[in-house]
Amino acid sequence: MAQAAESGIASAGLRSLFFMLTPNESSYEKLEDVPQYVQQATPFFVGLVVLEMVVGLLNTGSPVLTISDGLTSVSCGMISRIPLLFMRSCELTAYVFVWDRYHLLELPWDSAWTWWLTFLGVDFCYYWVHRLAHEVSVIWASHQVHHSSEYFNLTTALRQSLTQQFTSWIFYMPLALIAPPTVFAVHIQLNLLYQFWIHTEIIRDLGPLEWVFNTPKHHRVHHGRNEYCIDKNYGGILIIWDRLFGTFAEEADKVVFGLVFPINTFEILYVQLHYHLYLWRRSNTFKTIGDKLSAFFKGPSWSPGKPRLGDHVDNPQVTGQEVPYDPSWPLPLQLYVVIHFLLALGTYHDLFENKMMLSQSTVLGMTCYVLLTLTSLGRLVDQRPTAAFLETLRCVVMVTVQRYGCVKPPLSSLAAPTEIWGLQGAIWRRSSGNVPLQVVYHTSDSSHSALFSFQSRAQLQLQHGEAAPRLSRRRLQDRCLAMWGVSARCFISVLLRR
Repeated sequence: MAQAAESGIASAGLRSLFFMLTPNESSYEKLEDVPQYVQQATPFFVGLVVLEMVVGLLNTGSPVLTISDGLTSVSCGMISRIPLLFMRSCELTAYVFVWDRYHLLELPWDSAWTWWLTFLGVDFCYYWVHRLAHEVSVIWASHQVHHSSEYFNLTTALRQSLTQQFTSWIFYMPLALIAPPTVFAVHIQLNLLYQFWIHTEIIRDLGPLEWVFNTPKHHRVHHGRNEYCIDKNYGGILIIWDRLFGTFAEEADKVVFGLVFPINTFEILYVQLHYHLYLWRRSNTFKTIGDKLSAFFKGPSWSPGKPRLGDHVDNPQVTGQEVPYDPSWPLPLQLYVVIHFLLALGTYHDLFENKMMLSQSTVLGMTCYVLLTLTSLGRLVDQRPTAAFLETLRCVVMVTVQRYGCVKPPLSSLAAPTEIWGLQGAIWRRSSGNVPLQVVYHTSDSSHSALFSFQSRAQLQLQHGEAAPRLSRRRLQDRCLAMWGVSARCFISVLLRR
């Protein structure tokens, strides 16, 4: 019986990605009975990403994603859900508020007509949410996060904004006058899930379906920075809205993905918030109140004397030869970042699983730790000069919160090895003029803990009046591998003591 229920949940999770649920199986009387379809579909996210990587590698001989870009996209997805730790979904909360007080009709929740009408209503509202997110700068400041990747793969679908949910709820309120909240709660999830699988270059054309549905072919155009791609194909599930309102474009020239002005960084808070700061600084350059407000409420390309949406005169010319930002970084550093990202992902998962049993201060503290980790790892990928200090601080915080039981290691037997990973000296700086940090390893027999002291060799040499050397890529890799050797020896020694 339990196995049949689990099989049904798994089936619903998979089918929800492709909008293949029927009204009978997805209509509910009470809001608390509506399944968490996004949560049910999460394992299939992982499976489809792996499948896309394999198929892409077989088809083209090259990977469809990079570690740096993929981790940044997943990190954005993690950050976008953090408000749910402290509040209900903005869309659903506002929807229930309007429905309880102002609804004009009460359509039956168990009617197939209600289900299909709400599907059309949610998709129509999403079209306008999406369109205004491109045409109003203050909303674009949030939505640009989703367009910041210069790759187009399934992880790009996860690159979501922390702040967009605070404006998107407004556009669904007219629907709250007639459609029950339970039906809306189903369709707001299905609309989001459908848009996961259309973020791929593997699927080229779906024939007659292209006339009605949003497909990978149409959505590639939407993510392009070619002039013919900009502000086109806003649809969620259906592409008919674009055809009706004149915002449809067919895929033609090779699509170059990403923002018109690429940000060239993987620092997660910068990816999320940089455009908000840019808008504020830009508005301060204008003298009149009207122009200052227009900087926020007109199009991203607007400037005084131009139409509401501006124009593309100042955009860089797209040639089709553009290469995505992909800085070179050593394999050992990649492994280090991936391992610590997975540890943070485990903490993030535990946080959502146990949020109802944790105090608000504990939730807030663990949230800050996750944000610190994602920020620090992004700086490591960028190889920023401040990455060494921030990562050292983060590792100390990681061991501290683990000691106090706020963060659990993957297995209890790996508590001490996890601390060693946290305090190891595998910290890197830019290879041009900076070198890996020197490490002095001390161990305590009683606690099996590891303590490290750090100082940049470049700093030591500057103190003695010497110029910091420039390391070759080969020497940098050798030093990174040496640091991994230290970590491995620490790991083995702890296991032998146990």
